[in-house]
Amino acid sequence: MKQLNIANTEMKASQIVLGCMRMNEPGRDAAKIIQTAYDHEINFFDHADIYGGGDCETIFAKGLKETSISRSDIYLQSKVGIRPGIAFDFSKQHIIEAVEGSLKRLDTDYLDALLLHRPDTLVEPEEVAEAFSMLEKAGKVRAFGVSNQNPGQIELLKTAVKQPLHINQLQFGLKHTGMIDTGINVNMDNQAGLVRDSGILEYSRIQNMTIQAWSPFQYGFFEGPFVGNTEKFPELNAKLAELADQYNSTPSGIAIAFINRHPANMQTIIGTMTTSRIIEVTDAADIVLTRDEWYALYQAAGNLLP
Repeated sequence: MKQLNIANTEMKASQIVLGCMRMNEPGRDAAKIIQTAYDHEINFFDHADIYGGGDCETIFAKGLKETSISRSDIYLQSKVGIRPGIAFDFSKQHIIEAVEGSLKRLDTDYLDALLLHRPDTLVEPEEVAEAFSMLEKAGKVRAFGVSNQNPGQIELLKTAVKQPLHINQLQFGLKHTGMIDTGINVNMDNQAGLVRDSGILEYSRIQNMTIQAWSPFQYGFFEGPFVGNTEKFPELNAKLAELADQYNSTPSGIAIAFINRHPANMQTIIGTMTTSRIIEVTDAADIVLTRDEWYALYQAAGNLLP
């Protein structure tokens, strides 16, 4: 699998990331899931303090101990800033307390990356800066980033935050192509041409921020996966099946290859806890779609070219 340099860090991370949001679901064998991912070249694991109310981090730590993997062999990332009750909190106190909680549950001395989880409109950049500096100085966080933030919000943080913001976690996939649509439909009087994110894709490339694409198989607002949904997306699934046959892969593998093909060098976060699906996706990670195939998929997903 292709390894990416995360922005300007020393991290050489797998292009595929295992998201651990569902690790607390009944019947999951955390050790087997982690070992399978690692054996298929995934070395980057994504968490958040709110996943399973913190249980996912605890379960992961216990599972990791049952594998042959050392802590130093992998990268652990967590996100903070969402509090129970649907509130956002980027205060210095909450960031530090949340990180301490994640470190304890993950049974580790440090996070390789810490992201601010969705924007807090009440953010005080100076408080974030103090929290980040304290965590970095204490050796508890090695790299920082954000999640679901636009260029203006990132620039606001940078007025006070001294550490580089290396990562932005954004939803992207064949049925969430908004940050691509706006670039393709520049100066067009249509829905796709509406700029909703202030050009985050181009900004990220200019700033050398690594985009992490989350929920790559979802459509709508968590309405479900588009892969295999031939009733709603017949043309897209037919194209996925055609290319899967051509590349000796699967439709899910081709959906990942669509993301990986973009020159922004994104990481793709998969949330599956099924080992066969992990193998299926990682086996397809090295597929490089042609430009014609990429645009054919884009159009099969329902997007029109101007």
